[in-house]
Amino acid sequence: MNHSHCGLATMRALSQLDLNQRAVVHAISTDVDLLPRLSALGLREHSEVTVIRRGWLGGPLHLRVGNTEFMLRRADAALIQVLPIVSTVVVLNQAEVLV
Repeated sequence: MNHSHCGLATMRALSQLDLNQRAVVHAISTDVDLLPRLSALGLREHSEVTVIRRGWLGGPLHLRVGNTEFMLRRADAALIQVLPIVSTVVVLNQAEVLV
């Protein structure tokens, strides 16, 4: 079995995440007053987050964490470091496929 990766993930700001790209939160450096609110919404280190929509003209991001959806200012999202989840594709050689 041959495993090929769709690319290597690099750390980036949540504000730079592609639409519908899943990522794992690595670090949150936002204002200390915002941390409890983000944590209550499920956004904390090691949680999985997805950017669903981007507000027009630099507006807020629509995020999903688990079953929770919420909006976050892009300036705050820029202070959250995430590691995108890279998909793995499994390629089978024809000789390995059973008919």
